[in-house]
Amino acid sequence: MVQSAMLKTKAIELLGGSTATAAEAIGVTYQAVDKWPDELPARIVDRVIAALVKLKKPVPRELLSTPEAKAA
Repeated sequence: MVQSAMLKTKAIELLGGSTATAAEAIGVTYQAVDKWPDELPARIVDRVIAALVKLKKPVPRELLSTPEAKAA
């Protein structure tokens, strides 16, 4: 699966709105989330998606779309 780029601010918003809630949802420290780059690499986006699923929150469709699906 190929994901769209995700910004750190969007990930934090999806995971509860604060660095602390995002860190708790992912299972890392506040400092780890604070050090995320502005544009998240795929490995962190994967963790954000997994945390959203675990929390039974909706996953934005653009994060689940493949390039083929977008072209259709």
